[in-house]
Amino acid sequence: METNTANPLATAPIPQLLRKYSIPTTLTLLVNYLYNIVDQIFVGQGVGITGMAATNVAFPLTIVTIAVALMIGDGCAANLNLYLGRKDQESADRIISQTATLLLSAGVLLGLLGSLFARQIVLLFGATCTSFQAALAYTRVIILGLPFLMFSSALTAMIRADGNPKFAMKAMMLGAAINLILDPILIFGFHMGVVGAGIATVIGEAASGILCLSRLKCLQTVRVRKKWLCPTPSVALQIFRLGFPSFLTQIMTAVVQVTMNNLMKQYGAAMPFGSDVALSVYGALMKVYQIAHAMFVGVSSATQPINSYNFGAKQFVRVQRTYKMASSIALLVSVGWFAVYQGIPRVIGSLFVTGDTVYLDACAFIFRLYMMGFLVYGLHMTTTSFFQSIGQPLKALALPVVRQAVVLIPLALFLAPRFGLAGALIAVPIADVASFFISLILARHEFRKWRQQGWLDGEAAGQ
Repeated sequence: METNTANPLATAPIPQLLRKYSIPTTLTLLVNYLYNIVDQIFVGQGVGITGMAATNVAFPLTIVTIAVALMIGDGCAANLNLYLGRKDQESADRIISQTATLLLSAGVLLGLLGSLFARQIVLLFGATCTSFQAALAYTRVIILGLPFLMFSSALTAMIRADGNPKFAMKAMMLGAAINLILDPILIFGFHMGVVGAGIATVIGEAASGILCLSRLKCLQTVRVRKKWLCPTPSVALQIFRLGFPSFLTQIMTAVVQVTMNNLMKQYGAAMPFGSDVALSVYGALMKVYQIAHAMFVGVSSATQPINSYNFGAKQFVRVQRTYKMASSIALLVSVGWFAVYQGIPRVIGSLFVTGDTVYLDACAFIFRLYMMGFLVYGLHMTTTSFFQSIGQPLKALALPVVRQAVVLIPLALFLAPRFGLAGALIAVPIADVASFFISLILARHEFRKWRQQGWLDGEAAGQ
């Protein structure tokens, strides 16, 4: 439990806090995404392009699961730090207790729904005739691990809010190590193909999820109490209200991938490489994209406990400085990854399939167009996290909604019939640039209001 000593979130240097929270968080997410990347690499080498297309079709289901997990986990974490910043221990304990019940219920429900509608999910997510059976087999296996994936994804946010990001990192690394060991054994040793990849993923997810669940009994700043385990509408609403931006961001990512999967299938058929290659290349792109995305989420998630606690404690200059520093880091990361995607797309593609010139040419075409606007990508991530952490979910929601629902998806659907696959791909950098400018406008407007209210009077001297 929290003592009377000063909380480091209020006193420690901001660069030190960002390192403390962002590095373990980034590594945790990298490990989480490594499940899918390792599957894709081993499947590509052991099964081929059809197997890669199959795992890509199932990937949005993983994103949906993480979306629900983050709505609960990030919503809980933001509320925890706001209450701890206000020294309201009872409300913090109530939030963590009810979150535990919501999380367990959601995990079981999602697993049941996935099992009942596996065939429909695979068709909806863009399976081609040649990849359907492999996609269905893989999906039915990974559905078994969805509850554990939900536990680990949500609890890592809560464990970070409790001040122990390294434990979350270790839990995810355990799952990744198990997956890395089992993948080649099941795919190459037992010749189980995509089913073996799915089994390895499920066992790794189960190990991480169970370890994270065990941490609930020994949290440092809050305690799960039996009398508050039963969810109440008011507390659930608090959790969902601050967690919904994370949920929407992930859900829209899944919707984008499902949309692009179907556009790859439809308009990729008119390209020299065909729809199955287009679908498998897009799957490889999304797996590598998740590595870059993990860095942005790591930086933006690291700001949440810092911003929430200091906003609750009325240390507004520290909140502003945290946002500016994190945004600068995110934009530097954006520029670096932009150079990678534009410079060596064939090298990235060869990690998954080697010796296929048609496939590697498709990688160069798809990677470069899709990632053309990536050099400004990071700002909307830190801005969304900023508004979420200070209790303004509507502004946090505006960025993912505009980027994906208002610009990207409608534009891709509009341009693809007119310009083919290139039209669908070019919608992505347009959406990235639009979200960059909207982020700038929202953040500047917010800080202008703070100055007018006198909240940033110590800005020049530093706080």
